Amino acid sequence: MGFLSRFFTNDIGIDLGTANTLIYVKGEGIVLNEPSIVARHKATQKVIAVGREAKEMMGRENTDIETIRPLQEGVIADFEVTEEMIRHFIRTVQRNKLFVRPRIVVSVPSGSTAVEKRAVRTSCERVGAREVYLISEPMAAAIGIGLPVQQAIGSMVIDIGGGTTEIAVMALSGIVTSESIRVAGDAMDRAIIDWMRRKYNLLIGPRNAEAIKCQIGSAMELNPEEEAPVRGRDLVAAIPKTLMVDSREIREALAEPVAQIIAGVRRTLEQTPPELAADILDRGMVLSGGAGILKGLRERLIEGTSLPTYVDSDDPLTAVVRGNAKVLEDFDRYRKVLY
Repeated sequence: MGFLSRFFTNDIGIDLGTANTLIYVKGEGIVLNEPSIVARHKATQKVIAVGREAKEMMGRENTDIETIRPLQEGVIADFEVTEEMIRHFIRTVQRNKLFVRPRIVVSVPSGSTAVEKRAVRTSCERVGAREVYLISEPMAAAIGIGLPVQQAIGSMVIDIGGGTTEIAVMALSGIVTSESIRVAGDAMDRAIIDWMRRKYNLLIGPRNAEAIKCQIGSAMELNPEEEAPVRGRDLVAAIPKTLMVDSREIREALAEPVAQIIAGVRRTLEQTPPELAADILDRGMVLSGGAGILKGLRERLIEGTSLPTYVDSDDPLTAVVRGNAKVLEDFDRYRKVLY
């Protein structure tokens, strides 16, 4: 029966992120984790690569090819390309299924407008979904982490993805107060690009900026400080160039986006009812999301808020899709958190 159930499973959980798309299939686990990038031919608009293959082309395109990130800052910027990407991913995970009309739970930023939510729902419906349910990203992250969101206890999550930082306080299966700010991993990458241009007249691409952020980026002092080579194009001499930069410099570049995230956390706390604020003081806040593992960010949040802060101990990047999975595994129990 377990073998047969894999062919009849119609439930899919999607974390449709600006940087990465993760998909959970009921009974199989997380089966896909790919960059949210599409490559297509400019003249014919034909899609030639999706996900990891498309990311390899990014920054190396010829005059006939363009790479597109169809989601920008947590929302759909290109509807047609988004549908093509979702269709490709669903076909990939449903390749051996007898039925092709799944029930889908897809996460969206808590600050999404009605138009943005409708765009996500429509995209999923048009690629063949039988039913589409939406769940806010911080709620999904909290469920994935294992916080008691259904109880009369305050739980606080800071989910830092590629396009948005989702900050929310939850209780009784609902979000009490939240803030969705469009400052996250991509903003950190842009800050590094701008900083390298201003200080060294060196132009680097988003992939290099992301690599440097992951390698030596930090929000607090490191002991010892680290360094790494940065490759780009010298804007004065117009030739390729390699520089050595250290973590102090990258920390300076990241100071502004980190400060904006901390300010968003403080604003959310200011709007939190005192009873729930007391719960958070006792239980602390939890960091999730791919950018949530930036070195020293947890310590910087503790310094900026004086509240206990923890990083999702399982895997910060998969917290949201794990939440979608738990919803699908016990649909009736979590129906209240869907819309």
